[in-house]
Amino acid sequence: MAGSQLPGVVVCSPRARRPANNPVAYCGSDQCRLYAAGDIARWPDPHCREDIRVEHWVVAERQGQAAALNMLGFGAPFTAVPFFWSQHYDVPINYVGHAEKWDEIVIDGDIPSKDCLLRFKRDGRVLAVASIFRDVESLQAEVMMEHVAPA
Repeated sequence: MAGSQLPGVVVCSPRARRPANNPVAYCGSDQCRLYAAGDIARWPDPHCREDIRVEHWVVAERQGQAAALNMLGFGAPFTAVPFFWSQHYDVPINYVGHAEKWDEIVIDGDIPSKDCLLRFKRDGRVLAVASIFRDVESLQAEVMMEHVAPA
């Protein structure tokens, strides 16, 4: 997908001159140095193992930090786990990770009671976690995803 043209999206390449673990902060080809962050950037995510694009201000901020470090020559990888927290009336919904496709959802708790944690899995791997009133478990899932070495 690297080098593809998509409407409004810069596809970041892990095969550019920078290290392979630094796809989002250094995009383009060896001849063109293009740094992208935020809604416009699509990158190969090491956690879900797919090219993803996330529209969230925290992701954009973290990508911008990685891009700035790489403009300065530091070779900083972008490996942050995407997340969002939202409040719908009296229901807090937390989502950590990225799962566009999954083959299993494991439900811990009770959805109608607004006390649950859902794990979206593919091939036995947890790609994302959604929760209602399970803030601590959501944060634990994020830390776990950050520390699991991508294969």
